[in-house]
Amino acid sequence: MAAFDVLHAFFKARVTITDDEFALMRSVMVPRSLASGAFLLRAGEIAQQAAFVANGCLRSYTVDSKGKEHIVQFAPETYWLADTTSLMTRAPSQFFFEAIEDSDLLLLDGPGHERLVRDVRGYAESFRTGLQKHAAAKDRRIVSAMSASAEERYLEFLNTYPSIVTRVPQWMLASYLGISPETLSRIRKNLSRRKPRRARGGQPSGNENQSR
Repeated sequence: MAAFDVLHAFFKARVTITDDEFALMRSVMVPRSLASGAFLLRAGEIAQQAAFVANGCLRSYTVDSKGKEHIVQFAPETYWLADTTSLMTRAPSQFFFEAIEDSDLLLLDGPGHERLVRDVRGYAESFRTGLQKHAAAKDRRIVSAMSASAEERYLEFLNTYPSIVTRVPQWMLASYLGISPETLSRIRKNLSRRKPRRARGGQPSGNENQSR
């Protein structure tokens, strides 16, 4: 689907948007394509726009004083990606936004966003809901990082973002979870061993019954 078609479907599924309102949205958003490995934003730059991901996938990450990357967010189709602090304060960003697949984006600057909040009720409603969901997800991740085991964090990610797991390299997923790639590999192997084995005809094998 073309980028604006994805955007239209995204909003129509969530809120009421008239044709005139969507035309206004089209007028303030700028299409941009990024090849895999290209950057939308680099740390030290001032963020100029938020991005709606129509196709593809991006990642947001920081780099610490030792040069180690820490992935903050994956943004596949229909996700928004923005450094709101840099956008609002004009301070240099701490984040890198990098495409990990060839991606099609729709970019929205600050004045455009304010106009849509003011003039498109459905956009304002969706924006508020998105902020609430983002805050809730951030809180869950903080609690998980403090109290959940590495395996529990992986299973939670798998349950919440099943489509992302198969699209990102293992080392990126490990970085997001705050574990080493070796630990993630071990978790996956252990989980694979625990899967029930099926005999011919779809019935549980004798080994499966014995393992319970």
